[in-house]
Amino acid sequence: MRKREKLRERLRRRRERKLALKAEKLSELEAQKARAAKEGRTVAQDPMADSPREKERQRQRAINALERDVEELGRLSPTEEGTAEIDRLRHEVDELRREFFANISAWQRLQLARHPQRPYTDDFIRLLFENFSEVHGDRHFADDPAIITGMAWFHGKPVMVVGSQKGRDTKQRLARNFGQAKPEGYRKALRATQLAAKFRRPVIVFVDTQGAYPGVGAEERGQAEAIAYNLRELSRLPVPIVVAITGEGGSGGALAIAVGDRVFMLENSVYSVISPEGCASIMWRDASKAEVAAEALKITARDLLEMKLIDEIIPEPEGGAHMDPELTAKLIEPYLERSLRELGQLSPEQLVAQRYEKFRRMGQFFA
Repeated sequence: MRKREKLRERLRRRRERKLALKAEKLSELEAQKARAAKEGRTVAQDPMADSPREKERQRQRAINALERDVEELGRLSPTEEGTAEIDRLRHEVDELRREFFANISAWQRLQLARHPQRPYTDDFIRLLFENFSEVHGDRHFADDPAIITGMAWFHGKPVMVVGSQKGRDTKQRLARNFGQAKPEGYRKALRATQLAAKFRRPVIVFVDTQGAYPGVGAEERGQAEAIAYNLRELSRLPVPIVVAITGEGGSGGALAIAVGDRVFMLENSVYSVISPEGCASIMWRDASKAEVAAEALKITARDLLEMKLIDEIIPEPEGGAHMDPELTAKLIEPYLERSLRELGQLSPEQLVAQRYEKFRRMGQFFA
């Protein structure tokens, strides 16, 4: 009983600490807003704003400590009253964790998007599709393993799958070039989508790449031309194209395979013209300002949906897609199925016209 009372006291102190941290954060934000208003600017425009990273880490550590204490309480032999109390505490901790992940910063979402255990294209192929048959090579130079393409069956219907592919360990990452495609990768993707158009098969695309490979060899073989050619050809492909940003959607390297009739993003994925590190190096000559750049770039799914650059946000398992790849695939599945059903009712001419209008409307808020 004494041990249980001590644990309860620890839980109480931790809850008080959490409330104090929350109050401190609110007061800090109010102070920043007041300073910004006085100087005639917004907080988001201030490149010298204090980083919230350490305080967010403190909050996460406090939640983790609460979880450990609740589990330790549960291992004791509780009474019926104690069981009800533990269930209540467990529910409270779950609510705290949900609140934490619902309000994390753009930089933290970027870290989740880059998590090494996040599901990749080969995982989604295994979990969502049947009878996958990979298509290799671009018929010009070589096969690029940074992009996977192939025919498969989805809900009893034939489809073409295209996706970026990173690696789990160092050997795989080197073999896949860290998911950064070269010109032959984009030409392979285009070849696969044109094959799909020939046989009237819809295309499903999974995007998770930092961007196109920036090496000399890639430039010599026409990297920019390959990306530009893909943009043009995919925009007028006469079959449905459904795109899911599952991790990083980096620059033209992502857009080269992401021209679609429906574009979805996983909750903790990002989509941007440049990485925050690259943006900070250009804007402030200081890569350490990447966290500020991440906020300014509006790279999160919520920001992009608000600007109507994507169609919908797909929720992730609590803690991120890497916590439960199987559940992540199940959450993606109905979005794919619904999109293919809706787009399948349109003629090729309607598809192309609708896709053209979709991308022409983007960015009009800058006019």
